[in-house]
Amino acid sequence: MGILTAQRIAAFYERYKNIDVTFSKEMIQVTGLITEQVHLKCGSDFWPCFLFATSFQGAKVVANIKSDLMAKIQQANNMINLRFCFKSLETGAPLTFFVAGRVLGSVPYKNSREISLLSIQFTQRPPDDLIEVLGRILDANVSSTKRKDERVPVTPENQRYLKILSKETACFIQGVPRRCILREMSFSNAKIIMMGVARFLVDKDTALRFDFDDPRESFLVKGKFTRSENVEGKKEMIALAIQYDEASVPMGYKIRINEFLNTVRAESRSQENEVPGAK
Repeated sequence: MGILTAQRIAAFYERYKNIDVTFSKEMIQVTGLITEQVHLKCGSDFWPCFLFATSFQGAKVVANIKSDLMAKIQQANNMINLRFCFKSLETGAPLTFFVAGRVLGSVPYKNSREISLLSIQFTQRPPDDLIEVLGRILDANVSSTKRKDERVPVTPENQRYLKILSKETACFIQGVPRRCILREMSFSNAKIIMMGVARFLVDKDTALRFDFDDPRESFLVKGKFTRSENVEGKKEMIALAIQYDEASVPMGYKIRINEFLNTVRAESRSQENEVPGAK
């Protein structure tokens, strides 16, 4: 996909090569997996399958074995190729590639006699495209724990980096939208400014909407108002802190925050390494 540097691709591979990503509905959406284009190839034949989970070392797929799939795999000494297909982050076009592997075994899927879960061990390092897709998710998950309270002020500059469409957004209180302005955000919390009375809002559940561009995405992040502050010079306004329900924070939101923090860190290092007076 060509977005990440070779150095980051290599780092992703070494850090996360043994960690599986399970393809839930959310993961399919975040990765851009085109499910109907995922197939097993054995010899010259193709079989549709569902990608259940994958790492950089292997994958688990669900396939119908009522056909002669297992016989073909045995004839091929358990050697197969797994075809992946993702929507390109750069162009939106389908991106297809194969990874060679060996079928290590199969078990019935949900006690079915016709559907099996096949375990595949890759016999080569997968393409950088797969490492990038999975690595962005795995890195965001790790960072959301290690750096969960690292706050990002929503300044005009940071807004451009994050590709936030507008600081003006909405929080939903008991399903009713209320206009607010983003002041800070992080993996685990946010701060907003809005009209209201603190004692009627603190400890109430809410959901904060984030609208991003390139690609256009919207997320609702659930949480609770935990504390309030006065806004200097504006008696009718209050600043409210929102603590997220961390188990329900969307993966796409985590990726946005993580890539912003990584960009800021990389630029900071670059500036520190500049030679004073150099042109």
